[in-house]
Amino acid sequence: MDALSHILDDIHLGQAEYVYIDGRGDWLLNQPQQSAVMIYVVTAGSTSVYLREETVNLETGAILLIPSGDFHQIGNPDPKHNLIAPIRTTEKKITYGGHDNMLMQTGTGHTNAIVIAVRCQIDSEMSRPLLSALPNSLLLHEEKPAWLELGLQFLGLETERNRPGRDTLLTRLANMFFVECVRDYVEQLPETSESWLTALRDPNLTAALSAIHDQPAHAWTVADLANIACMSRSSFAERFTEVIGQPPLAYLSAHRLRTATRYLTQNYESIARISERVGYSSEAAFSQAFKRQYEMSPSQYRKESKIKDSE
Repeated sequence: MDALSHILDDIHLGQAEYVYIDGRGDWLLNQPQQSAVMIYVVTAGSTSVYLREETVNLETGAILLIPSGDFHQIGNPDPKHNLIAPIRTTEKKITYGGHDNMLMQTGTGHTNAIVIAVRCQIDSEMSRPLLSALPNSLLLHEEKPAWLELGLQFLGLETERNRPGRDTLLTRLANMFFVECVRDYVEQLPETSESWLTALRDPNLTAALSAIHDQPAHAWTVADLANIACMSRSSFAERFTEVIGQPPLAYLSAHRLRTATRYLTQNYESIARISERVGYSSEAAFSQAFKRQYEMSPSQYRKESKIKDSE
């Protein structure tokens, strides 16, 4: 599996929720800050998304990804409203009602936009490196591959009908749109970009990244990773640090600990067992490393996550 596939698997994008927005006349909806990915697909008409520092205009067929979960608004407000700063205050929020409320009508008068709003949950800790490297929004370029056009048509049909297995299919479609937006962004990055995402276009570095994400518990050395990258040890270490922003073993350690946070929140294995699963020879060494990165012990982290989940 390539490095980008490993990274996208690690973020655990899922639990997609959908709603059709029938925008009429003067309308504006809030999407509060959250740990979720937002995808907007405009199936008819045109509309705009207002983020804190930019406005993105969307036409029919546009796909917009907002990976960070930042607060934003979507709509076609009357031009008399000032949407530069501050954004117009409104209490109307996007609501997701599952099977019983797939259509959300807002505003009055003639329809000027039909939008499918997709909200997907994401592992905020595992996705941190990827999200920190992405911009606030990603608008897929106009030349979409044929399979994606078919996916858009399929999405429109599935959201109109309540058929068995629909939620699973829609979640997978959302994953496809997310992957295509990220892949498109990576391909458009200039050669001089300092983003670590440029490593995904480097066949040497991507091989090493893939190995780390595939086997985080392995006792990797810089020499091992350099060998996989088909580079000398010194050249590999220098190149990796320059592009990724961390030395190879520091990146490995941070990835191991991020992986540990998922185990701590998603299962009930002992701390000792989790430390083994992420490549630490002892529970004490794991706990010390974890506390340095997260300023709390693994057991405290597990307890805090349970409290957050219950709120």
